[in-house]
Amino acid sequence: MSHILDVAGLAVGHATDPVLRTGVTTVVFDPPATCAVAVHGGAPGTRETDALAPENLGPPVDAVVLSGGSAFGLAAADGVQAALAARGRGFRVRGHRVPIVPAAIVFDLWRARPDYRALGEASVAAALDGPQERAVGTIGAGTGATTAGLKGGLGAAATRVGAATVGALVVVNAVGSAVAADGPWFRAAPFEQDGEFGGLAPPPHADFSTIRTKLDAAPRSATVIALVATDSTLTRAEAKRLATVAHDGIALSVFPAHTLFDGDTIFAAATGRVAPPAGPAEAIALGAAAVTTLARAVARAVHAATPAEGDPLPAWRTAFPDAFGRDAMRR
Repeated sequence: MSHILDVAGLAVGHATDPVLRTGVTTVVFDPPATCAVAVHGGAPGTRETDALAPENLGPPVDAVVLSGGSAFGLAAADGVQAALAARGRGFRVRGHRVPIVPAAIVFDLWRARPDYRALGEASVAAALDGPQERAVGTIGAGTGATTAGLKGGLGAAATRVGAATVGALVVVNAVGSAVAADGPWFRAAPFEQDGEFGGLAPPPHADFSTIRTKLDAAPRSATVIALVATDSTLTRAEAKRLATVAHDGIALSVFPAHTLFDGDTIFAAATGRVAPPAGPAEAIALGAAAVTTLARAVARAVHAATPAEGDPLPAWRTAFPDAFGRDAMRR
């Protein structure tokens, strides 16, 4: 299956606490990447986002951190920054190395809190020292994620656009739902590739209009956070536009989206391994690919979530065992 790791110039590392049901996922760029961010949710939790504005002075980014833990999870970026500095990463200033590490968090606080700084350090080691995991589902920052009625998780996907590749990595912890109100069918089904989330074509009666949320159970435990990355060469202003249009991928895969209780935040990074878009048509195609790739990654996160004892909500495969059985037979 495709993955954000298909984009040249980055590595991904996860640190998971299965007992406390939380974790950290870090993407490390080599060399540092051009990066921007767009925040369209009403309840964001972020770090270093102002520095990414096109009009501000900011060096390229060494890593992007996606973490559980609500505001406490922002400490994961401290661990990532320290771990990268110890490896000689970051821009040099007055004898110090200062890695640039923006971050975003989801709310998954249910039990005691782990040491998010330590999880951040561990995620760097996993990214740079261990084998690259193309896993999705209940891992890293997606471990404690939930949606309306189902477990959420971490998802990834990628798309080729001419000579370039666009990838997405997303933590799905939304107020809304990624599936129909009356069955297992994913809102992102029109964009699915190679049966990556079950190949379940929605029937005519599939109800995608009824509003389902988790507000009654957990009114402040939501957010979709993501990174879209490309190996194309972009300016920071162009990366900002990529992050902005990529939010359509949330709207196409989660309903309702961008609510007052979601902190929907998307980073966009360009590793500069291939030439920039040759003109407006190629730039539009890159943005369109970011939209559909992110939508697919959202569906994969929910589809791949695995059940665990004591889960507050069922995994997709548990809630829809017949659909999961058909999916397994296809594979």
